Amino acid sequence: MSMSYTAVLPLDSDFEVRAHAAHRLWRAINGRTPGPAFHELSPQRRERLVLAARALDGRMDGGTYRAVAEVLFGKKRIPERAWKTHDLRNRTIRLVQSGLALMRGGYRELLRHRRKQK
Repeated sequence: MSMSYTAVLPLDSDFEVRAHAAHRLWRAINGRTPGPAFHELSPQRRERLVLAARALDGRMDGGTYRAVAEVLFGKKRIPERAWKTHDLRNRTIRLVQSGLALMRGGYRELLRHRRKQK
């Protein structure tokens, strides 16, 4: 007995991405390799996303920005004094903010291919 599936793809600005994903799904259902992803995250972007998720986890678990920075970057890199003006403090705060934005729905943007603006 043969199974039949249907994919509904709106003709919107994400159609190209949806069509590519549907084709990859079709290949996987039929026992073939899905093929390449529509786009890949750069290693730097992937690392920043990992740090943002870890920073958010630490902060939501009650950690101070300093404690989160010590876990992410190592205690030796965090100064005893001048923490308020240290670049790793600012970076930690930005990572937590990025993590919050992802948690609040921004992760969906990772699925969209960034188009070049004309």
